Amino acid sequence: MASGGTVVRYWEYLPEYERHRGEILAVVDRVFSSGRLILGDSVRRFEEGFSSWCGAGFGVGVNSCTDALFIALKALGIGEGDEVITVANTAVPTVAAIRATGARPLFVDVEADSYLMDAALLEQVITPRSRCILPVHLCGQAADMGAIGEVAGRHGLAVVEDCAQATGASYAGRRVGSFGVMGAFSFYPTKLLGAFGDGGMVVTSSPELAARLRRLRFYGMEGGYYSLEEGYNSRLDEVQAAILAYRMQTLEEEVAGRVAIAGRYNAGLEGVGDLLLPSVRPGRDHRYYLYTVRTSRRDELQEFLASRGIETRINYPHPIHLMEGYSFLGCRPGSLPVTERLAGEILSLPIYSSLPPEHGETVISAVRDFFANR
Repeated sequence: MASGGTVVRYWEYLPEYERHRGEILAVVDRVFSSGRLILGDSVRRFEEGFSSWCGAGFGVGVNSCTDALFIALKALGIGEGDEVITVANTAVPTVAAIRATGARPLFVDVEADSYLMDAALLEQVITPRSRCILPVHLCGQAADMGAIGEVAGRHGLAVVEDCAQATGASYAGRRVGSFGVMGAFSFYPTKLLGAFGDGGMVVTSSPELAARLRRLRFYGMEGGYYSLEEGYNSRLDEVQAAILAYRMQTLEEEVAGRVAIAGRYNAGLEGVGDLLLPSVRPGRDHRYYLYTVRTSRRDELQEFLASRGIETRINYPHPIHLMEGYSFLGCRPGSLPVTERLAGEILSLPIYSSLPPEHGETVISAVRDFFANR
């Protein structure tokens, strides 16, 4: 077990909550005392502040990143008969959002070192029915938005970014969410900018798309009880918006904590066994939402770390294209060889800004022990 018999948690929010408890409760009290609990000033201010920070002109808060992706695709008119190109080494919600529109997902393989969409393979999967490319910025690092944008431009395809795991990550000096026609963000509690509940946002620099997004999140209405088009119910609430606006003030400090932990992992684990550490592509930064390593002995390593009281995760053990729930897509084993190989080798180690330094050292020591003794 870890020192003192404690468990090294993969993630927890309680230390951060205790550090900011007074401020968070004060923010919540201000909302409760405002007389407005849905789509009020807290949501508006957070939408404006967050979208500007991303480098986009408008933000539309919704109740999850799944809805952010779904509503973004609907705002483009994507539906039955259309195709959206994405990756299979992502959370199911990415593909669930595509399917909710009636469109069909097409999968492209990923880069072996970054786990991100391989832009060099995109043109192999594009068909006359393709309408959109949906890159996923995984683990805290941006996909190759330059190359993806070039392919999209040549073929007249829209780009919608899935930014759930990489809030604030940059490519060539610009933050994710500012490259495509829209970017979708998650404020799920575990994320880099996490709420104390669920939440999401779509950012865009198109006033027309922003107006449609606002209608779609609220039953297709603009004012009064009258629907201009078929819409949905997906609203970021005032309490979560106010908490998120407060947490934005400490976001860079908390990301710096993650980067520091990643630096210690890099120094302590470099050259250990067949362990491959996270790579950072030129012109990009890494926010380390996840610290994901690769080894051919992944399952043994995870079991060994568990015996030492260290929690780990596999993000994600089953590629979506091979899941039973998506068997109707007709994908076969071997169709995405890099994605499939990664699924058997990746392992995410504990990383969050308040991870005690001694717990990080415990992780390093345990990983080194595993490879030294086997």
